[in-house]
Amino acid sequence: MGESAKTAASAAVRHSERLYVPWWGWPLPVLGAILLAAEVDMGYPGVRAWLPYVIALPVVVGLMLSLGRAKVRVTGGDEPELWVGDAHLPLRYAGTVEIFDKDAKRKALGRDGDPAAYVLHRGWVGPVVRITLTDPADPTPYWLFSTRHPERVADLVKGA
Repeated sequence: MGESAKTAASAAVRHSERLYVPWWGWPLPVLGAILLAAEVDMGYPGVRAWLPYVIALPVVVGLMLSLGRAKVRVTGGDEPELWVGDAHLPLRYAGTVEIFDKDAKRKALGRDGDPAAYVLHRGWVGPVVRITLTDPADPTPYWLFSTRHPERVADLVKGA
């Protein structure tokens, strides 16, 4: 186990959220899976008619659950860290923190963005936070990630 993984496991979590897909994002993909299975069912009636339902529905449910797998966490302790998905940033390398609401994030994610930046964007989450990195050895200029609680994340990063 790496040093940062041990730090994250032993440090107190000051903020944690999962960027799950909300309930209103589920009906359309599930309906699509049902319609696809019904289409195959009409083409191949008989004993194997249930097979597309058994395959398509779990695949769609698994896909929707995997889309909501990303977490945003801020840990405390001796070496506070920001975890976004599987990536982590020691907060001693965090520079300026900016919050973009759902209207301004289009510009931040679009042509004004840097292709070398670390981005974790979930379209169903409105605001994003951009943290400029101060580590001279890191080629990543900033992190831009979705969060449902941008003010809390920004305060914790600035406070560290």
